[in-house]
Amino acid sequence: MDLIFQIAVGIATLMLTGLGIMSMFAPRKMVGNFAIEPVGAPGLSTIRSVIGGLFLASVALLAYGLTTGQTQGFVAVALIMGVVAFGRIVGIIADGFDKAVIPPLVVELVIIVVLLTAHNQAAV
Repeated sequence: MDLIFQIAVGIATLMLTGLGIMSMFAPRKMVGNFAIEPVGAPGLSTIRSVIGGLFLASVALLAYGLTTGQTQGFVAVALIMGVVAFGRIVGIIADGFDKAVIPPLVVELVIIVVLLTAHNQAAV
């Protein structure tokens, strides 16, 4: 894998690490980022577990690929990001367009392209 893709995957990993750690250990700080309102302890638990857990599991797969060169986990994380992006598109269709949805959608699509390209380069 080229150095540029290692750096790009590393940046994505750092971004997801930050989101995962904040979601897991400071869920109240993430309420504004995710535009959600947790209802009591169960709601905070959902931010910690579902959102934080998915981000940190993705980080583990990316870190494993970066340290071992076995990049199959990049494809798994790209798939997760793809489903997240698809959910945003469904939301636009079902709930109406809001320009606030576009920046995270673009970031998710860029992460998908970076991860799949890095994986394909590593396979060569």
